[in-house]
Amino acid sequence: MEIYPEIKEKQLKTDSDRRRVHAWKAARAASHILKDRFGASRVVLFGSLSRPSGFTEWSDIDLAAWGIPPDKFYRAVADVTGFSQEFEINLADVDTCPPNLLRAVETEGIEL
Repeated sequence: MEIYPEIKEKQLKTDSDRRRVHAWKAARAASHILKDRFGASRVVLFGSLSRPSGFTEWSDIDLAAWGIPPDKFYRAVADVTGFSQEFEINLADVDTCPPNLLRAVETEGIEL
């Protein structure tokens, strides 16, 4: 039995919306981990999840954090990247990332 294209499109939209909601929850939870465990003073979501129509089924979660001591940064990366089984989570080091990435985070990002 073939699914009508309109129903299939609606189902895909529903699945996409559900995945986006789950991604936002994971991003907020990762932000709490960075702040509570590692002392981050600021966490910003950037990339496809920060754009209304940019998030797809292949998208990951991109975060940038300020205030994590250098000796704890790689442990923070490990905790955050291993946090979600559903999404790949990336953590940018704002102290060492390229200037154009930092500009994008500052201009397009959403503070969590």
